[in-house]
Amino acid sequence: MVTSAVEVMPVGLEQVRRDWTRLGSTEPLWAVCVDPDKRGGGWDDDEFLASGRAEIDPAVSRLDELGLAPERGRVLDFGCGAGRLSNALAAHFRRVVGVDISAPMLDEARRLDRSGGRIEFVLNERPDLSRFEDDSFDLVYTDLVLQHLPTDLAEGYLREFARVVRPGGALVVGVPESERRTFKGLVFRYVPWPLVALAQRVVLRYPAPMRMHTLSTERIRELLPHRIAASDEYWGGDHWRHLRHYIEVGA
Repeated sequence: MVTSAVEVMPVGLEQVRRDWTRLGSTEPLWAVCVDPDKRGGGWDDDEFLASGRAEIDPAVSRLDELGLAPERGRVLDFGCGAGRLSNALAAHFRRVVGVDISAPMLDEARRLDRSGGRIEFVLNERPDLSRFEDDSFDLVYTDLVLQHLPTDLAEGYLREFARVVRPGGALVVGVPESERRTFKGLVFRYVPWPLVALAQRVVLRYPAPMRMHTLSTERIRELLPHRIAASDEYWGGDHWRHLRHYIEVGA
């Protein structure tokens, strides 16, 4: 008997798929860039894509500054959503592969593709990146994605990033390091996830809940055999302390 990908999908990943499929079907741009003023289709396409360039251009310059400049061949944008960062990465790399678990998000990404065909958007419903060979990317870039996955899955994908990057390449991983000691931060730290999810749906009226958890620098060092060249703090609102890790994959 043939078993479908959804049937063999781990329970946690299947829930993530359902939630982000719903978000991608109803509020794709807002779900990628959560801003109270942008609910209900408030994001303009050009403004949305410009926000991606505002992140990627300095990040690529930071790679150069750290001496981690990978070849500008093929880059993986993990958790690409509606392609906000994929389009920006295409200005610096010859080929971009955007991977996401939400088919509606990828439909939106294809609509917004301004690369002239240099981005490939791929649906991945597996708890790994087995569709990609070892050492097949110059860079893996992911920002504010792993936090939405159950911890065991997030850590598994992090190991996969290291597998698919070529020696001499780099990883850029943006994640919440810790909750801030504010009301909202402490809610995420101490309130059980089912209650947080219920509040997001009922009080905040999210189309689907957005799971959140932290991934510490110490844990990343335990999971990866590669040097973290820099961990830069960046915007985290009043919930989180976010770090963007620039990781060297040794030759």
